[in-house]
Formats: sequence, C-alpha cells, structure tokens
Amino acid sequence: MLAINVELPFARRAWAMPVMACLYEPVAPDEAEGSRHRTPIDLAKAMVSQLPRWFPGQRFVPLGDGGYASHDPACFARRHRQQLTLVSLFHADANPFDPPPARPKGGVGRPRLKGDKAPSPGDVVAKARPGRTTVGRYGGGDRRIACVGAAGHWYKGGGGLVDLRWVFVRDVQGTHRDQYFYSTDPAMTPGQIVTPYTARWSIEVTFREVREHLGFETTKQWCRRSVTRAGPCLLGLYSLVTLVYARLARRRGGPAIHATPGYAKAEPTFGDAPFAVRRLPWAETVLTRAPVAAVVPKLPRRFTGFLLDQLAATG
Repeated sequence: MLAINVELPFARRAWAMPVMACLYEPVAPDEAEGSRHRTPIDLAKAMVSQLPRWFPGQRFVPLGDGGYASHDPACFARRHRQQLTLVSLFHADANPFDPPPARPKGGVGRPRLKGDKAPSPGDVVAKARPGRTTVGRYGGGDRRIACVGAAGHWYKGGGGLVDLRWVFVRDVQGTHRDQYFYSTDPAMTPGQIVTPYTARWSIEVTFREVREHLGFETTKQWCRRSVTRAGPCLLGLYSLVTLVYARLARRRGGPAIHATPGYAKAEPTFGDAPFAVRRLPWAETVLTRAPVAAVVPKLPRRFTGFLLDQLAATG
C-alpha cells in the first residue's frame, strides 16, 4: 500500500491516507502462469513512480521500513532525485566505497566503477563520539538523541554507486532501540532524516483503523478480481471518509467527536469519521426530504441530535 501523510488541522499527528495498493503474489503462481515475478520492492517502485507523473514539480519523501534497506530502491530514488528522496532504515554492515578516482588523461582500459573500500557504518560508529541533537517525534513534541552520521557511496555489483547520507541514532531517553537510517539526499541533516521517519508510524495506525472500522482483511473472496478489488476499495474508502470528515470539520468550525463511554479523547480519531459521515445523509437528505420533513424542525434540538446519533450508530 502507498499512503500519503496528510496534516489535518484538528489532529496533532499526520494521518496516512491510502492512495494506491498492489497485490503481492508468491513465486509459484507467477511461474505457473509464465509471468515475471514482482517482488514487494518492484511493486513499491511501480507505485511510487506514479507520484511524479500525477504531481509534476512536487517533491516526495517516501519512508521505507527494513525491507527497503537494500541497494535497489536507493538506486531507484537517486535516478528520480529531482522529485524523490528515499528515507529508510539502514544496516551497520553496509558496503560503502569511495568514489572512483579521476581517470588519467590518455588512460586505457575500462574506467573504475568505485574507489577504495570505506569503513562500514558499524565501524565508524564504534570509533566515533556521538553528537547530540533534537528531533521531532510521532504525535508531536521533541526527543533528544545521540547520533553519528556521514555521507558515503553505497555500492552493489550491477547497480553502481549511490551517494547517500546515513545516520546512527541512539535514544538518549532510553525508550527506543538503536537504529540506522539513510537518505538518498546527502545534503540532509540527521534531524531532517529522523524526524520525517517518525511519521511513518501513521501507516501502522491506518492499517489498524481500516481493519477495526471498515472490515479490512475480514472479507473472503475466491476469484482474482474480487481479491484485487475488495482491499483497494476499502483502503480508498478510508481516504474518502477522512476527506469528507475534514470538510465537515472545516464547515462546522471543528471536528465532531463521538463520545464513547469510559474513553475520553483529547482529539478525534478515525473512529469518529465514519460516525459523522453516516450522520450526514440522515441530517441533510433523508430528514429534510422525507414526508416527516415538516415535523423535524419542530422537534427539540437535543432530541433531533439524539435521533441522528442513533440512526448513525446503526450504520
């Protein structure tokens, strides 16, 4: 799934809005059909490559987990560096090299693809003294970290060199494990790399909420077309409901929060959005056009609100 983090005026954290999804299939079915197997990274590249076409001139920062700590997606991002900067997890035993030396004038033979082997990130961290900086964190606020970083060139046979910046992060407050990150933009600072990555947790929240409120992963299909339609439709419904909810909040001067017994919320969650959107057609269509439309305005406002809440709660 490809999602875009959107900052809503009524929420402290960004909401990950699904915009595209692809179905991953195991190797065996592809081999049986005689088609080329597409790995998760292949599917991710296909989805991300659509963004510059849809939004020319806009710059995107894809955030990848440990599955993208490989040379292939980094090389892909550098090829599209005018609009894409990949930020992802990294690993201590990466294979950095110096850039190839300048070829002497009149030299013969094939030019070198890389320079001398450089120390791995793990070796650099073992000998370095970490610096301190402050980064943003998921849900707002700041966090102090100790970090070590450097610009380098990542090499893989057949893929060439990819220039990047990696950073090792240790949480000074002691609540998160040590991590390595990298960015395909060597000009980024450690804070500019780590802060956006913390927002990646929003996609995990989206997965949980789309399962809890929209029934994602509970549907059962037996044909290929149903499988490829049901999941993307539910993910798209999440984005559509969120956008309608945001428009309602802007029109009313604030979001509607559905009160849940025993659970007090300081700000709305996606669970409030379907309730508000289900309430909308009752309030603006059914009760205003039905035969009882002349009676509804005469009802006490509190009773009308109670009636709309009960109708929305039934789905």
